[in-house]
Amino acid sequence: MILVAKQVLTLGGFLLKNATELAQILKSLDGQKYGAYKRLKGTYQFKQFQLAIDHIQVDPYAPPSKMRVVMNRDIANIPNSLLDTKDKVIAVADFLARTFNESISSLKQNNQNGKAASNIAIDQCGQEILERTAVVINKQDIEVRLEISLPAAGRKILGKAAASTLIEILPDIVNESLLYKNIDHTKLDTQVTLMLDQAYIREELERRDLVAFIANGSILPRKSGVSDKHLPDAVAFTSPENVEVQMAVPSGKTVTGMGLPKGITLIVGGGFHGKSTVLESLEHGIYNHIDGDGREYVITCHDAMKIRAEDGRHIEKVNISPFINNLPGNKDTQQFSTENASGSTSQATNVMEALEAGTSLLLIDEDTSATNFMIRDSRMQRLIAPEKEPITPFASKVKPLYKDYNVSTILIVGGSGDYFEVADQVLMMDEYVLKDVTENAKAIAETPVNTTNATNNSDFGNLPARVPLKSSFTKKGKDNRFKVKGRYSILYGKELIDISGLEQLVDTSQTQCLAAMINYYQSHLLNEQDTLSQAADKLYTVIQEQGLDVISSFDGHPGNLALPRKQEFCAALNRYRGLKVKND
Repeated sequence: MILVAKQVLTLGGFLLKNATELAQILKSLDGQKYGAYKRLKGTYQFKQFQLAIDHIQVDPYAPPSKMRVVMNRDIANIPNSLLDTKDKVIAVADFLARTFNESISSLKQNNQNGKAASNIAIDQCGQEILERTAVVINKQDIEVRLEISLPAAGRKILGKAAASTLIEILPDIVNESLLYKNIDHTKLDTQVTLMLDQAYIREELERRDLVAFIANGSILPRKSGVSDKHLPDAVAFTSPENVEVQMAVPSGKTVTGMGLPKGITLIVGGGFHGKSTVLESLEHGIYNHIDGDGREYVITCHDAMKIRAEDGRHIEKVNISPFINNLPGNKDTQQFSTENASGSTSQATNVMEALEAGTSLLLIDEDTSATNFMIRDSRMQRLIAPEKEPITPFASKVKPLYKDYNVSTILIVGGSGDYFEVADQVLMMDEYVLKDVTENAKAIAETPVNTTNATNNSDFGNLPARVPLKSSFTKKGKDNRFKVKGRYSILYGKELIDISGLEQLVDTSQTQCLAAMINYYQSHLLNEQDTLSQAADKLYTVIQEQGLDVISSFDGHPGNLALPRKQEFCAALNRYRGLKVKND
């Protein structure tokens, strides 16, 4: 194999070093102190690609060095017909990232090259297809962002081992993963076709006044609590006949399944019959999934938000008055603030913040809800006078919410029939099979013994429109940095932003992106005029126009980022305890 390229001029006229020079430098550094690796920074021309070394780790135990492989699209030779829309580009970039990782993993099993290959890493993709910075495809190039640990013995450079990784192993991985002639054409075509079908169904939901679709034959249960792969031998999903719809997708086939209409849908059933599994699949239906996941055609409207109680969370001047009023001590609920929210106030806040962020569908499971927020039965109403109970339960507001703001709700209910009266459709899980029981539920709701005043025909109330203040972010120096600690923790300086309540996050790279987005927001967009929702829209416009890299503080290599939704950005910012907003 020929690995060395002659020196070539870049577009800017600068002479690039080549792979031979990189090998010579690495061998000359052998045995020197680790800091000498800094000499490597720069761009090197290989036969079929350029290697840009953007950041060198400070010592062997620091986070790995950041490098980029840049290959001209003409050399990769991926057909333009697979790259002529944004959805196609995201699908292809995701496929290349997975292929690159598979190539690394394959070499790790090789006794000869395993150690060298183990130094190379790319952002790990899960079951979802996300817009990432791991592989970026523009009009000219395909760019792969890598983290590579430069080898050492103690704190002394292992130059020959580094040369093996960068000069021998890396080009092999690149050739296997980026050149169209070497990758699996069938799998790539399948992924692009599937992505287009999924995007079409998501658009079709709006056209048909639906909020979600689950195809017949979908496998909803997951393998385990730590594996997101499908459960083998699970009962496949089948739709009740009266909500069954057909989708003629761009690939030419027709997909049949359950189309949930706008409005209020209850999913009921006994314990362990699969109710929560259906809801979890709908939660993640906001994402497109890879072939073989089992949820390929589980599609939920893109802005659907899972709502739960979140005891102890911070709340800053949120209007929760549609649900909570007349608190002891005349505490203001139109601008409600607390450092330690209860179950009911946190859930009320989560609903109102989701509405503020523009959601059109709420997903709620009674298992993770505050009981007093969800219902108040007739006996409790008789015992506690209305003027002594500050909470208007969600059961009284779910219908006005849909009537006033066109926001639908899907509820998992197993312990209360208070929602029967207000539901548009009631579906029952019976041994993992979904049945329509709307008529039965309505008949029960009309029985006098079960009648409560759960239904409230009043207006829902006003939605929040809060304007954050610059004084929310006053940290200086090293404290003015955002760091990620796992999927549900962001540190601003030493202050923890706990986002464990955001159950629709599926990847740590999304959390990395949230941290970068908040940093970009406070540096470039916070103006004390835009509402939180307006600022979020501006941020996503910037990302749409300039790419995800724009929010990164790194030059060249932007780190491992995967784009979350506007809803998650707003929710993360809302959970920052230092957030301050204008008084109304």
